[in-house]
Amino acid sequence: MAPQKSVRDYIRTIVDFPHEGILFRDVTTLFADPRGFRLCVDQLLHPYAGQRIDKVVGLEARGFILGGAVAHQLGTGFVPVRKKGKLPHTTISEEYKLEYGEAIVEIHDDAIQPGETVLLVDDLLATGGTAEAGIKLVERLGGQIISCAFVVDLPDLGGRARLEKMGMDVHALCAFEGL
Repeated sequence: MAPQKSVRDYIRTIVDFPHEGILFRDVTTLFADPRGFRLCVDQLLHPYAGQRIDKVVGLEARGFILGGAVAHQLGTGFVPVRKKGKLPHTTISEEYKLEYGEAIVEIHDDAIQPGETVLLVDDLLATGGTAEAGIKLVERLGGQIISCAFVVDLPDLGGRARLEKMGMDVHALCAFEGL
């Protein structure tokens, strides 16, 4: 019998993408495999089974895929955090720094009600900038982040430490060293 595959086994690494010296961790191979995708979603939500979670917030774009699946399994609502200008209703926005420049993400101003508990989900935790912006948006609406869940942690880029310094619980299914 073949050994059981882990979530990490389904993720391919692409060398020098999008720039030379980068090892890109591609989760599309994980999503494309039905066993891998089910394993990933099950492991992402497992620590939160039995907890009160009112909303799952997914960060653009792969966080939508994961967040929607996790919200479905938990029987709760899903809220997207999108790039500026993509949401059709009234929004609030948060600016954050990227490696080369700045970006803005938004959330509908009525997506989270004060006091609601929220699980933030994304595919990968690198520097933590996008996650921090998402956390700030949820908190500005009065939501309480119970945890941040990721498939991949890139610990050398400091995102976990950044979020933990904000008082966040961080859950990641696997880690890859290096850039």
